Amino acid sequence: MLKASTSAADLLIEIGYFPIHVNLEFLKFDIPTKQSDSVLAAVDEIFEYPPPDPDEINRKDLTFLKVYAIDVDEADELDDALSAAKLPDGRIKVWIHVADPTRWVDSSSIINKEAKSRATSVFLPTRTIPMFPEKLAMEKMSLVQGHLCNAVSVSVVLNQDGSIAEINLENSTIRPTYMMTYEGASELLALKIEEESELNLLFEAAVLRLKWRCHQGAIDTPMIEARVKVPNPDDPEPSINLYLQEQSNPAMRLVSEMMILCGEAIASFGVKNNIPLPYRGQSQTNISVAYLSYLPEGPVRSSAYVKTMRPVEMDFRKPLPHATLGVPGYVQFTSPIRRYVDLLAHYQVKAVLRGEPPPFSCNHLEGMMPLIKMQLRIAKRLYNNSLRYWLLEYLRRQHREKEFRALILRFIKDKAAALLLVEVGIQASVQVFSGAQVGDEIMVQVLEALPRKEILSLKEVLST
Repeated sequence: MLKASTSAADLLIEIGYFPIHVNLEFLKFDIPTKQSDSVLAAVDEIFEYPPPDPDEINRKDLTFLKVYAIDVDEADELDDALSAAKLPDGRIKVWIHVADPTRWVDSSSIINKEAKSRATSVFLPTRTIPMFPEKLAMEKMSLVQGHLCNAVSVSVVLNQDGSIAEINLENSTIRPTYMMTYEGASELLALKIEEESELNLLFEAAVLRLKWRCHQGAIDTPMIEARVKVPNPDDPEPSINLYLQEQSNPAMRLVSEMMILCGEAIASFGVKNNIPLPYRGQSQTNISVAYLSYLPEGPVRSSAYVKTMRPVEMDFRKPLPHATLGVPGYVQFTSPIRRYVDLLAHYQVKAVLRGEPPPFSCNHLEGMMPLIKMQLRIAKRLYNNSLRYWLLEYLRRQHREKEFRALILRFIKDKAAALLLVEVGIQASVQVFSGAQVGDEIMVQVLEALPRKEILSLKEVLST
């Protein structure tokens, strides 16, 4: 059946019915790329008659803070930004400012219902299909450098060991100072510029947090990830822009730690105020972290850890320990423009901040999850498969004699090894005859790369 469908697709491409690089899986899942007329009319009404801010009375002015928004260079919507200050007693206080879409969209509105049906923005190398209408997301919800922006600000004071001492949540107004890429932020951190002491404080807080989480049993799994952007996918030979992200990069570490800190703080706030929330947890693996400590740090050890991890669980009444993150509770909160589960947490938390009951009960939240989880699985599958397609297409175009560095992650059977092409960020397998071991780098060449058939054939280059 798969052969038949592939042959049919090849025929339709050959006769020009589909472009050469058509995403058949995207068509199969029938992802809506446009918003309905009724949703767009509701958006127009927001712009023409802006609704009153339900939190205007208690929205705190935090425009005095220096605010850093750090993200990938082509981010469409910016959900979060960061601030930090040193307290007189030497402790660090950080703020995680999160975009406030619920200021514009009520939980009963048609815009919210459409966002729920989508569950997430869909990110592909060729395009982004936003969860919210693009105009609303970009012009009203997103954090924008130099503009007054509504936010929910989660402030946390850290103890000297990195644990949480104090938590405060408030509706706020901020003015983002800098929009930075991960690369730009890492360069600034390396320079340790005195004028950017707040950024240095954020990194100091991130180091404290990582150390504390590891003491709680967290499993650190930094990997090398590929990002691809294809601006003209309908062309027969479109340009492929490949970027590599090392998760051990200082700025990525900083942002990751602050997002985890925010998730822990929201879970703690939820418990204290008895709020039904989508609490995420993960049970401890049966394999001790020490058991894999003999493996080289980085992608090799991370790859082994990931294979031992248990599935994520969810509860709506109380937090669950998250063994991988090393925190007692965790709630996704920092991407409410892109991810509906985060938006649900906003509706719940902000109602409590106003002194109102949360709009959704535990049973209501639980009833929504099957559809949301299904949409998230589809979006993840589309992203992963599309990314691999374009990485294979990138490799297909390379000169046949070109050699690539490959890191051996593990041996599958006999001499067959799973490896990571370090300069491309794609995993594959190859027969290793040189005697190389797990954690060693070898050189490989591409024998065949067929994106449509998901085939990547490599050979080890043996030194003479």
